[in-house]
Amino acid sequence: MALRLNVATLLFSLPFTLFTLPLHAASFFAQVDSTPPRGILPLHHQLQQLAPQASPDALRLAAQALNCAEPNAERLAVIDYSLPSTEPRMWVFDLHQHKLLFEELVSHGQGSGDAQAETFSNTPDSHQSSIGLFRTMNSYYGRNGYSLRLEGLEPNVNDLAFERAIVIHGADYVSDAFITQTGRLGRSHGCPAVREDVTYPLINSLKEDQYVFAYYPDAEWLATSAFLGCTAAAAQLAQR
Repeated sequence: MALRLNVATLLFSLPFTLFTLPLHAASFFAQVDSTPPRGILPLHHQLQQLAPQASPDALRLAAQALNCAEPNAERLAVIDYSLPSTEPRMWVFDLHQHKLLFEELVSHGQGSGDAQAETFSNTPDSHQSSIGLFRTMNSYYGRNGYSLRLEGLEPNVNDLAFERAIVIHGADYVSDAFITQTGRLGRSHGCPAVREDVTYPLINSLKEDQYVFAYYPDAEWLATSAFLGCTAAAAQLAQR
């Protein structure tokens, strides 16, 4: 008798289970599709979803460097210096919320080129931009207004950024109007300067132990970067 009762109970509940299963599955897959958890998709695929206009190479290498330095980082800015200054070439990502926060114009240094950056340096007074992986420090008010200090993590590539006062700051020469007038953005002394209108929210989104990755297809850097190769030295550099 008990066996018959259990079978009847099972048969009664089965249609309800089958009816609700598609609803639960649809809800689950909708959630996964809208906000893919980190670890389900490789980070560079997530970045490409959020910034389809960005260079796949720049995003792939940025993800590679960040995964080596700090896989649990909350925010990441990617600068693609292979693009001309007339195009948006800086993207700021919220990695925990899976959001693109900013897609912006950004300047390069006077010594790096005209409309197109071509040369990069770690040398003081070169007025050239630096490439590679940076960690952000504190914000402050200086001669360029509200600014964000950067710590270069790559020896002989960008590790003199703090000494060179390479910072993110706003500038009036970073604007569509300046491009219309001159055919390019104005140039800095090596700093990645952004539009004045976004200075405060952009810096606040990146300050204090977030990451900036500046890309250019420099053959020597691509072949030797500790973070792109994720060598044992990279872990020590990231923990300084």
